[in-house]
Amino acid sequence: MATTAVAEVDKTAHPFDKANLEALLSRRFFYAPAFEIYGGVAGLYDYGPPGSSLQANIISEWRKHFIIRDHMLEVDTTVMTPAPVFEASGHVARFADWMVKDTKTGEVLRADHLVKNVLEARLAGNLEARALDGQPEVAKAAALTKKKKDEQKNAPVKLSDEVASQYEVILAKLDDYSGTELGELCRTHEIENPATGNGVSEPQQFNLMFASSIGPTGQHPGYLRPETAQGHFLNFNRLLEFNNGRIPFASAQIGRSFRNEISPRAGLLRVREFTMAEIEHYVDPEDKRHEHFHEVRNVVLSLLDRDTQYAGSTVPKKLRIGDAVNKGIVANETLGYFLVRIYEFLIKVGINPMRLRFRQHMANEMAHYAADCWDAEIHNSYGWTECVGCADRAAYDLSVHSTRTGQALLVRQALKEPIVTEKETPEFNKKAIGKTFGKDAAAILKTVEGLDEVGLLKLKGELAQGTAVITVGEGQEFPLTSEMLKIERKTFKQSIREFVPNVIEPSFGIGRILYSLLEHSYWARKEDVDRGVLSLPSLVAPTKVLIVPLSAKEEFDPLIREVSSKFRKAGIFARVDDSNTSIGKRYARNDELGTPFGVTLDFASLQNKTMTLRERDTMMQLIGPIDDVIKVVTELVEGDIDWAEARRRLPVYEGVQAV
Repeated sequence: MATTAVAEVDKTAHPFDKANLEALLSRRFFYAPAFEIYGGVAGLYDYGPPGSSLQANIISEWRKHFIIRDHMLEVDTTVMTPAPVFEASGHVARFADWMVKDTKTGEVLRADHLVKNVLEARLAGNLEARALDGQPEVAKAAALTKKKKDEQKNAPVKLSDEVASQYEVILAKLDDYSGTELGELCRTHEIENPATGNGVSEPQQFNLMFASSIGPTGQHPGYLRPETAQGHFLNFNRLLEFNNGRIPFASAQIGRSFRNEISPRAGLLRVREFTMAEIEHYVDPEDKRHEHFHEVRNVVLSLLDRDTQYAGSTVPKKLRIGDAVNKGIVANETLGYFLVRIYEFLIKVGINPMRLRFRQHMANEMAHYAADCWDAEIHNSYGWTECVGCADRAAYDLSVHSTRTGQALLVRQALKEPIVTEKETPEFNKKAIGKTFGKDAAAILKTVEGLDEVGLLKLKGELAQGTAVITVGEGQEFPLTSEMLKIERKTFKQSIREFVPNVIEPSFGIGRILYSLLEHSYWARKEDVDRGVLSLPSLVAPTKVLIVPLSAKEEFDPLIREVSSKFRKAGIFARVDDSNTSIGKRYARNDELGTPFGVTLDFASLQNKTMTLRERDTMMQLIGPIDDVIKVVTELVEGDIDWAEARRRLPVYEGVQAV
């Protein structure tokens, strides 16, 4: 066995080049603008073969990580949704972003993104200007002359320390600003449309849902869903029954959602049609502990809490999730458990943990009913991007749908020990009340039934004196006697507890995770900046193994079929590249596709039944009998062994086989 040290790979030899990555993704058809030959439509994309496979593999791992491990109930509900559903949920009234318009061209811009982009550009220009100030005058002049004439208006401008600090505070608190406050920021800091230099209008709300209609006459207005969540809530009673009436439990769904984004300009990060994976975890509002929290309580997360943001900082704290829950930074164990599970999933599929943080929602951006909400944000070339939201939505969703439909969406739980209570209870002589007060009788009964314990005791005392006066509506007074109403203290035994469960909701934007993963995985070989590599984990890589025959001669065909068949039987997706290009170019092409392993069949393979195994990042090659190599590759792909262990099992290939 060889004992050669594992080759060092310098993935930072060249700075990240977004243009090169985008060229690679387009060239290899990971994704492309939809309807491109018709000019395309902003915010709509088609996935090609590698992009589709990558997304499918991410979803497959999501299903294993959450649905299978945490015993979730999977559902698949409709995209088209009747309007009353979103009227009840509040989406029709409140599912909106703030937009501004270019005062001359009418171009529409999302207000918070405009403020963010302009202030970040000014801060970057400030750093550049200060760097130039530190250079000798000749070098400074040379640097400035490199700029094109049409870019001179964007020459770096030095800011005062006070202004730079003010911009940083604004950016730290940006998600907490209202529409009025965003408009004030645009005026105060003279924020204009960067593309035209024109001023912008006052912010206006724009509802992000796509409106539609159901039926041939359009009599049933509807919407394309902007999230999958409502389908979970409307099926709550069926899910509860399926789970034998017990909580906690969780439902999960993977599907398409639609949002009519104001100005989608960030590739897969800001699209109008996308895939979501959402979990609705139903929990007792009086007990939000999680049975598996002890397994994760010592996991350390980067937490950017709201107090830090209000202080104008964006530096997260490193905290064990157990400590964060104990200190009240994270609201409860179940929410904390899911934050860790989200972290573990993102790391597993290949997100760089050093570029991942959890940011807590501030008051203005958090829904009025929510108890707590955190976003898993991933850093990429566009900045920090929300890729997963995790919210404690309290009992809001089930409550509003129950109120709207009259259908009880609640849990009935048998109590281990009955609860015995005593309380004052009104008993009405409805015949006497109706005869005396006529049409006002119903309002009188409703008012008395609505009294609390103190009110009933007061009324009871007045009745004992002869006559009690009850005030109904807007001050109408009615005298009641003991013949009409008696109030007695009674004992009640409660054996069943009824309650509306609270909901903890992790919500994943699959496309955003996929794009961030591509950025985190991309690098260029030290010796050639144009040789891009996607170091995708084998868990999610579109193709796991490339089979490379050295010759196109027919005598290779039976061996190619044999190796392909054995990989398929092992459950490993392998692809044959028998093109006429050199073996080096074939491997380079598949390095761009993120294929982690390659096996080469040469003339020695025909005679010796051996083949070489190449690892993508190091380009190191091992050699061994075909069945041994397939076994090693299978274990590598399934994560049972690493490359170091593979090297212990197979010798290093020195470049020559005896024929």
